[in-house]
Amino acid sequence: MTLKKEDIAQKISRDCGFKKKEAAEVLEKCLAIIKKRLIAGEEIMISGFGKWTVKSKHARPGWNLQTGERIVIDTRRVVTWKYSPILKRAVNGVVRD
Repeated sequence: MTLKKEDIAQKISRDCGFKKKEAAEVLEKCLAIIKKRLIAGEEIMISGFGKWTVKSKHARPGWNLQTGERIVIDTRRVVTWKYSPILKRAVNGVVRD
């Protein structure tokens, strides 16, 4: 099952006592802050969860898989995410005090 923004907002609403609309606004604001910082090229780190970074990729040769034609893949920026060791242990069922 895929967890959607609506599901997260509903869980925030139930757990924190917010109205659904308020919870959705809080979630949207958090995501907007993260997006804005990534667009600016900044790193985002949430302790115990993970870290997002923006990396630059240089132009490189490639090919169109449908036609086999040679192309140049443009320079671009990509967002990468690395999970925290705490999250890794939790996902793998290893609990440490």
